[in-house]
Amino acid sequence: MNRQEQAFQAAAASADTPAVLTARPSRAKRAIASTLIASCTLMALPMHAGAQVVPTDALVPSTSAATTAGTAADSRVRVNAFFARDDVRQAMVKEGVDAAAAQARVDAMSDDEIRALDGRIAQAPAGGEVLGLIFTVFVILLITDILGFTKVFPFTRSIR
Repeated sequence: MNRQEQAFQAAAASADTPAVLTARPSRAKRAIASTLIASCTLMALPMHAGAQVVPTDALVPSTSAATTAGTAADSRVRVNAFFARDDVRQAMVKEGVDAAAAQARVDAMSDDEIRALDGRIAQAPAGGEVLGLIFTVFVILLITDILGFTKVFPFTRSIR
């Protein structure tokens, strides 16, 4: 060994040298570092994904008009009962639609049109979109409060 190597070893062994330079990493740190190295290496490997065309019938359950709405006569009876209700007649009058004219148009519909109308009536929400309406009004009032046009909510602070 030459003098420089001896001086380096002596400096490393002396108490003046910080422990960080001479201490080895703990087993936990080595295990974590090894795991990170392995996972980062594996992330670089290509992943294979399979894709195929999925037919609509596989995603949407088949609902033929005959199974959901019954026969055309059943659908016609349900639609006529719907138009015979007082609240429906009042809503039509309120909108300016003659109830007798609407009933005449319903009677002139084909079987497919009656089934489609019966399906739409059956899927219509009973109380309407009340929660959606309330949420929309809340958001509009909140935005106008923040912009400083109104002062409805005490927890908002105007940007003006």
